Amino acid sequence: MSWRDHPFWQHRQLLGVLALFYFAQGLPSGLMAKALPALARDAGMPLPHIGLLSLAALPWALKFIWAPWVDRLGAGRANHRKRWVVACQAAAALVVLGIAFVDPAALFTTHFMVLIFLIGLLNLACATQDIAADGLAVRMLTPGLRGPGNSIQVTGYKVGLMLGGGALLIWVGLLGWTTTFLLVALTLLAMLYPIWRFPEPAVARDPGQHERLDFRAWRRAIVRFWGRPGMLWWLLLLLGYKVGDSFGSRMLKPFLVDAGWSLPQIGVMDLSVSVIGLGAAFVGGMLMMRWSRAMALVVFGLLHAAAFVGWAWLAVGTPLTWQIWAVAIWEQCADAMATVALFTVMMDHCRARHEGADYTLQASMQLMAVGLFSLGSGFSAHWFGYSYHFLLSAGLCLAAIMAIPVWWHFRRLASTPSTLHGDRPQ
Repeated sequence: MSWRDHPFWQHRQLLGVLALFYFAQGLPSGLMAKALPALARDAGMPLPHIGLLSLAALPWALKFIWAPWVDRLGAGRANHRKRWVVACQAAAALVVLGIAFVDPAALFTTHFMVLIFLIGLLNLACATQDIAADGLAVRMLTPGLRGPGNSIQVTGYKVGLMLGGGALLIWVGLLGWTTTFLLVALTLLAMLYPIWRFPEPAVARDPGQHERLDFRAWRRAIVRFWGRPGMLWWLLLLLGYKVGDSFGSRMLKPFLVDAGWSLPQIGVMDLSVSVIGLGAAFVGGMLMMRWSRAMALVVFGLLHAAAFVGWAWLAVGTPLTWQIWAVAIWEQCADAMATVALFTVMMDHCRARHEGADYTLQASMQLMAVGLFSLGSGFSAHWFGYSYHFLLSAGLCLAAIMAIPVWWHFRRLASTPSTLHGDRPQ
């Protein structure tokens, strides 16, 4: 087979635009998950308040409510979901422009609720963009390309995380608050041109999509999705698989600040380990083409649990710089591969013509779980100390893995070989 016949080459435009979609989501996510905790702690914000910043991520947990309308409005026409992506990304850029002109000193002290509101608006725009982007990805990626496709997704997302997290910390120190956020807004706007040029084909509408979408129809759709055999076990796994990561990683930056690291030091390390994580995401996607879905979830989950055991060990004493770097690299690689595995299996569970709503429903349920644990992460670190907090995070990672064998049993009964092992025959 020549290189021009390889699926990657044949789908290069799709994979490229997916990378842009998820890069745009990674920018505000990096701000929320990586930059804000460090900036807030550096400004003297208490740990419990840093945990409460997760309230601004509420739209990600609730997006399943309006996801069916994103699937329905404009369905069947060419560029249906692309129009949603462009509109929401433009709205996100406008919110970032607003953040650029607000005094950061006030945001982290007296205007705490204004900070929550602005970041909440940003998350609302990005969460709605995510509904459309996920629907397009699930619809256009074949089962065999979902592993590599999710590598592209995670890679794009992590590049956005790098710029919105570690790089943003560096830029704030060098360029100042206003200039940094103006650059972020301009980056979001500049990406709209190649996204708009992507030709999303039309698709025949599902006859059921002509029905009026009201609360009863919305509820029936959710019941039908979760009512399939084995789906309750998948729900249990979905809810628990990433809570340990969210619970533990929320306190990593405050831990480094309290350990004496400066914001530029944290930014450099975060940026560097994120680059290494990009390679891990690619490796995870390639392994997904060879391994069963269950094996990938177990192996990557165990690696993630081991990473938080490493953070707990570092929090006991006075770790050396190279030790912190080593554990940070391990944790970033485990996170990237586990995320690829989880997103791939979420795609496998989506139904035809309901891709955006089904994927969003799963993502929302997962984000509700991780969000609740994130809210309590600051209290846990404050009450128990960083070491026991990270050990608890590792335990949560291990607990979720216990649901995989039962879920896999039902999945094998209900699935075709293509959704278990990509397009590789069993």
